[in-house]
Order: sequence, then structure tokens, then C-alpha cells
Amino acid sequence: MFTLMFVLIVPVAAEEKSFVAPEAKLEKLWSEGAFTEGPVEGPDGCIYFSDIGDRIMKFDPKTSKTDEFRKPSGRSNGLKFDAMGRLIACEGANTGGGRRISITEKDGTVKSLADAFDGKRFNSPNDLTLDSKGRVYFTDPRYQGDEKRELDHESVYRIDTDGKVTRIITDVTKPNGIVISPDGKTLYLAESNSDPKLSRKLLAYPLNADGSVGARKELHDFGAQRGIDGMTVAADGTIVGTAGRKEVAGIYFFSPEGKKLAFLPTPEDPNNCCFGGADRKTLYITAAKSLYRVKLTIAGK
Repeated sequence: MFTLMFVLIVPVAAEEKSFVAPEAKLEKLWSEGAFTEGPVEGPDGCIYFSDIGDRIMKFDPKTSKTDEFRKPSGRSNGLKFDAMGRLIACEGANTGGGRRISITEKDGTVKSLADAFDGKRFNSPNDLTLDSKGRVYFTDPRYQGDEKRELDHESVYRIDTDGKVTRIITDVTKPNGIVISPDGKTLYLAESNSDPKLSRKLLAYPLNADGSVGARKELHDFGAQRGIDGMTVAADGTIVGTAGRKEVAGIYFFSPEGKKLAFLPTPEDPNNCCFGGADRKTLYITAAKSLYRVKLTIAGK
């Protein structure tokens, strides 16, 4: 199964001209999903992303074709490749959900990296990032799923290379997107509660050499607006996040200090994004049931 891409031209406001490449167009590449999430560029240059209807898709920029890569996916959400080219996935809750961090080997074999903390099953692993030492950091909220919860908190965890799981952040109520700064010294975290009366903030934590974190700093408060779902970071430190609904739905650009630098609207509510391409300047965006891309002036780390 595949879908050829078509171009959807979205006007670019003056505010984001420093980030969107001249003459760039926002392209809709595929739109047959249930709920797209977690895009990541693979070692082969293809973009892998979750369709939370329980499959992982693969978009090939060379052919413009989108095919199924893995089904079922354990209701995968956030995805990342490790240094060995293996796909690490956050598998969520609800029917068919693995509630674990899994690894898909190059030969297609799927195994569990971690599925519990202190003997209790995770809530619903959502998003993840890796540091230079190969340690995995992931968020574990619960947005959907009728399974009985075993953990009494929605936290952030670290998985060491020996498989040890450590809870590192507990001062949030609904952790979602997560990414590490280019210098490896800051862990950025999105707190994204469904209830607009609760916290919807972009947070930053000093990241220590041993994988622990320091005191949190609030970089941006989205207030009642939908906060960041997923995010990535550019080589220059710019934080690139997906947030908002309807007329304020789009890509938000922030400085490392939390200053809002620009906004790029998207036709559908965006869920996550990643950099790709030979020059790392193409931003791929999962939004609602679709996959988009746009050329930027900044490159991913």
C-alpha cells in the first residue's frame, strides 16, 4: 500500500521567514492514518512514524511512497533509532498496547527493553529521546486506555544501557514530548494536560553526566491553549514544538531560554516533528491523520 504525495501550499507569515526556507511549501505527503505520531529519520533516509491505529509506517523520500513497516505496533507512539540502527518505540495503552519500550531489530525481531518500574507496569509510554551514551529517556503519562493502572504517578524515566530503569522526574502531572539539547546538558520536557485548567508548559531540566536532572525551569506557559505534544531541537539549540488547535495549530519555535521566535501554521493539529534529509533541514510533521514536510533554514542536530 502506498500513497503518492501532493503539495499543499500554506502561506508563510513574515514572522517565520527566518526559519522557513525561501519559496518553501508545506507538503502533505500522506493522509490515510488514524492518528499519526512520532516521526523519525532512519539510517536509510526514510521517515518512520506511528499510526496509532496500531502500525508503524515508512515514507521513502526517493519514491514518495508510504508503506507499512510494522503491524501490529503495540500502539506505538514516539520512535527513535539507536546507534546500532535499531528502532526503539514507546508502546502505549489501550487495546493491543504493549505498555513498554520495545526494540525492533534490523531483522524485524521485536523485543522488550523495559515494561515496568519496581515491578509495576508502565502507564502508557508516550515519547522518548536518547543521550550520547545510549541511555533512553521516556515519558509515561496515561491519556487513554482502560487497563488498570499499577503506578500511582505519571513520570519520566531513564533506561540505562544495562537495562536498569530509574524514575528521574516526578514534579509534573502529564509529561509528553521530550528532547535533549545539542550539547547534552539540558532535558526539555512538555507538560501537556488535557484539561486546560491544568499545566501546559515547556520545561527545562539541567541534565547531569550520570543521567540525573537538576531543578526544573519553566520556559513557556501555553495557558488554556493546547501545549506541546511532540518536539525536536535544531543544531543551533532552537526548540521546535508542535502545539495548538485549529487557528493556532502549528509549529512553535523557541530559543533555549524559552523566547517564542516564530510560528508556522499547519492545516491539521500537529502531534510531533523531526528533522530529516541530507542537510537535516527538512522538517517532517505528523498532524491528525497525515504526514507533512517543509524546508527550513535551520538544521536538526
